[in-house]
Amino acid sequence: MSQELVTTDGVRHYAVERNWAKLPAGRDFGPISQVAVRRDGRVVVVRRAEPAVLVFAPDGQLEESWHHAQLPSVHGIAFDAGDNLFITSFDAHQVLRFDAGRNITLELGAFNRPSWSAPFNHPTDMAIAADGEIYVTDGYGNARVHRFGADGRLIGSWGEPGTAAGQFACPHAVWVTGDDRVIVLDRDNNRIQVFDRDGVFLAVWTGFTKPMDIWGDAAGDLFVSDQTPRIVRLGGDGQVKGAMRAFAAYPHGLSGDGAGNLFVAELQPSGLAKYRAIA
Repeated sequence: MSQELVTTDGVRHYAVERNWAKLPAGRDFGPISQVAVRRDGRVVVVRRAEPAVLVFAPDGQLEESWHHAQLPSVHGIAFDAGDNLFITSFDAHQVLRFDAGRNITLELGAFNRPSWSAPFNHPTDMAIAADGEIYVTDGYGNARVHRFGADGRLIGSWGEPGTAAGQFACPHAVWVTGDDRVIVLDRDNNRIQVFDRDGVFLAVWTGFTKPMDIWGDAAGDLFVSDQTPRIVRLGGDGQVKGAMRAFAAYPHGLSGDGAGNLFVAELQPSGLAKYRAIA
């Protein structure tokens, strides 16, 4: 008799479905990187292998998979309000926007041309603000955050290597809140930094072990995965509201849906888990 695995952050409870995503026989996820949920409930995964993009139906069935020549190794994924798909092409030093037909409609950075300080040198993640502005963490080769207009025009950049306020050691993920704050996971400094949209430093939140990814719900709560491994729920002020174990060594990617479910892209072992919200 199988038993359901249930976890809690101290307030909310989740049934953990480690094998929620269904792959064809003989296939595995390989080096999975990130996950995001579309408005229609479909769950999209990117991985550092071909095909790079996997799309799952709300019941976990694989619906489609595809690849593009400009995605040699991917890291981050996000959707804008129009469900356009943004991907950080990590080793090609680009951020790409795809429409529903898998056509590239915006390119940030030059293919296979890394740059010191300027965009990009192994970018990690991006977040799309409500007005379409794009914020990119340029995390492995650079220690920068870049701000772009919805048309792809570079508006400004901030950050440099270090441990002081406004400095980074691998900015790994980013989120823009409803009140226009830019939340940056400063992974190798074991902290989160908060800025306004012009890059002015506002706050630092500590107490993390290599924070990996961030997702925010409609109520303003922020969910952060780190290498403890755990998932931490924060209020908009950075105060911890709950924390729970993550069931893989590296919960590298994190997203959620309107029903309160969470989806975790797991490394070591590699897989996609659903944390189904229960009463």
